[in-house]
Amino acid sequence: MLASVDLLILVLFGFLLLSAGVSLAPAMTTSRAYLQAERKLPGWLSGVAMASASLGSLETLGMGAAGAHYGVAGIGLFLLGSVPALLLAARVLVPVFYNAESAPGEPVRTLAEYLGLRFDPKTRALSAGLFVTMAWFVAGLSLYALARVLVTLRVLDGLAGRFNLSANATVLCAMALPAALVLVYVLLGGLAAAMYNQLLQFCLLMAGLLPVVFLGLKRVGGWSGLKAAVPAGDLHAWNGALWSGGHALGLGTAGLLLGVGIVLGGSLWCADFRLLQMPMVAKDAAAARRAPLVAAALRIVAPLVLVLPGLFALSLPTPRTTIAIHQENGTIVHDITVVPAAVEAGQGLVPAQADASGKPIQGADGKALLDYALAMPNVLLAFLPLGLLGLGLAALLASLMGGVAASLTAANTVVACDLYQAFIRKNASDKQMLSAGRWAALGGMTLTFAAACAALRVPSLLATALLAFALVNAPLFATLLLGVFWKRANGQGAFAGLLAGAAAALLCHGIALPAGARPGLCGGWIVVLVHPASGLALGVAAASVAFCVSLLVAAAVSLATAARPEAGLATLMHRPGPKASAPWKQPEAVTAVWILLAAILLFATFL
Repeated sequence: MLASVDLLILVLFGFLLLSAGVSLAPAMTTSRAYLQAERKLPGWLSGVAMASASLGSLETLGMGAAGAHYGVAGIGLFLLGSVPALLLAARVLVPVFYNAESAPGEPVRTLAEYLGLRFDPKTRALSAGLFVTMAWFVAGLSLYALARVLVTLRVLDGLAGRFNLSANATVLCAMALPAALVLVYVLLGGLAAAMYNQLLQFCLLMAGLLPVVFLGLKRVGGWSGLKAAVPAGDLHAWNGALWSGGHALGLGTAGLLLGVGIVLGGSLWCADFRLLQMPMVAKDAAAARRAPLVAAALRIVAPLVLVLPGLFALSLPTPRTTIAIHQENGTIVHDITVVPAAVEAGQGLVPAQADASGKPIQGADGKALLDYALAMPNVLLAFLPLGLLGLGLAALLASLMGGVAASLTAANTVVACDLYQAFIRKNASDKQMLSAGRWAALGGMTLTFAAACAALRVPSLLATALLAFALVNAPLFATLLLGVFWKRANGQGAFAGLLAGAAAALLCHGIALPAGARPGLCGGWIVVLVHPASGLALGVAAASVAFCVSLLVAAAVSLATAARPEAGLATLMHRPGPKASAPWKQPEAVTAVWILLAAILLFATFL
C-alpha cells in the first residue's frame, strides 16, 4: 500500500483536475466554447496539449515497454515516428485545415468536416463513423491499461481490503474512478478543460519521471553500468525485431522509413483528430502553425524520460521466492518471501503475462510471454522513495488520463458536428449542439468503459490498438494527402480508398502471426501465411499496406470517374506561397531546422 503522503499527492492531483472543469463551467454556454474552446488558445498551449495528448496510456506504457523490449533504439523509433510528421503538419497540413471554411467566416471544426467539403457527404460520414468508433475503442484500451497501473502500484489495496473486493472487482473500480474523473471535467469544461489539464499533466510527467531517470542511472552506475547490467542483445533488441531472417517478416531500412517515419508518424500527427483538434482551436493561423513545432520539440525530450525506465527494469535482478532461516531464543524460524509465479518467470522487473489463476502464459514456442507494459510501473515502485513515489504515480496517471480525455473530446466534436448536425438535425440550434456534445461525452464514456471491460480478455493491448490504427488512421492519412495535394482526387475515389485501405489492413492482419503468438487478436485469424518478427512489425506492416492500398485505389477510382468542379477547390488545398528572399530569417523555419537536426542526431545515436 502507498504511504499517506503519496495518497495525499494523488488526492491533490485529482482536485486540480476537477478545478479546471469547475472554473471553466460558467463559460461553457455555447457549442463553440464547449467543443472548440472559442478558438482563442495560444499556440504554445495548443502545442503542449498536443504533445501531452499523444502520451496516453498505451503510448506512455508503450515507451517504457519499448525500452524493455527493443532497447535504446526505442528512442530513435519514437523520434522517427513523430518529428518529421509534426514538421509536415506545421508547414503544410495544419494551415490547410485551419484556414478551410465551410461558409464565409465559419471555419471547419473537424477533419471529417474538411473531407466533406473537399470530397462529398458520404466520405464525411464514413470517416466520422470510423474515427468515433476507433476513438472510443482505443480510449477503452487506454482505460484498462490505466487500471492495470493502479492495481500494480497497489493504489486501491485499502479500498479492496475494506470492501473485500475480488481481483476483477478491484480492476473495475480502478477503471471506474479515473473514468468518472475524466467525464466530470470534460462535461463541465469541455475541450478547454481537457487542454489545460494536459498542460498540467505534461509538467507533472516531466517532474515525476525525471527523478526516475536520474535515480536509475545512479543505481546502475551510469550509462556504462547500464550497458554492463543489460545483456547486449536486450540493449539493441530492436535489430531482431525489424531485420529478421528466414521466412519471418522483417522491415529493413526502407520498411522502417516508410512504415514508421511516414505511415505511422503521418497517420498519427497529420490525420488523427484527437491530436489535431489542439492546433485547430488556436487563436490564429500563426499560433496554429507553431503548435506542432512546440509538440515536436517536446517529443524530442519525452522518449528520453519514458524509454530509459524500461531498460532499468531489465537491469535489476529478477525477484525470487526466498527462505531465510535464523534462530530466535533457541527456536528455528523460517522467513519465507513468496514471489508470484508470473514475477519469477519474468526478466528483471518485467513480469510474465499471467492467466486468471496467476500462472505464467506461454507462447507457441513454450517460453513465457513477458508483460512489458508493466516495466514502467514496477520501476516507479523500485526506485522512488515515499513522497517522490506519489509524484511519480501522479505523473504517470496524469498522462494516462490525458489520452482518454483527448479521445473523448475529439469524439464529442465529431458526433455533434459530423453526425448529429450533418445528418440528423441539419438546422440544429446552438443550444441543441451544446447538448449533443455533452450527451456524446456521456454516451462515449459509457462505451469507453464497456470497451475497457472487454479488454480484460484482450491478449495484447498494443497489437489490438495497432490494428484499430491501421484500419482507420492509415487510410485516412492517404485520403487527406490526396485531398490536400492533388486536385483530381474526388469523392468516389476517397470513399473507395477508405474502404479498400481498411479491408487491406484486416486481410494483412488475418494472414500474419508474430512468432510465439496465438491466432486471434494478435493476428493469423484467417490463415497463417507469414510470421512477422514481432507484433509491432505486424502493426507497421498492416498500416503500411492499408496506406498504400488506399492511396492507389483512391487515385485509380478518381481517374476513372468525373473530376470535381474546381470552384472553391483552391481554398481547400495546399498553395505554396511566394519564396521568401531570406528563409533563414523566418523564426518558424529556423526552429523547424533546429528541431530536425536535434532529432537526426538523437536518432543516429540510439538506433
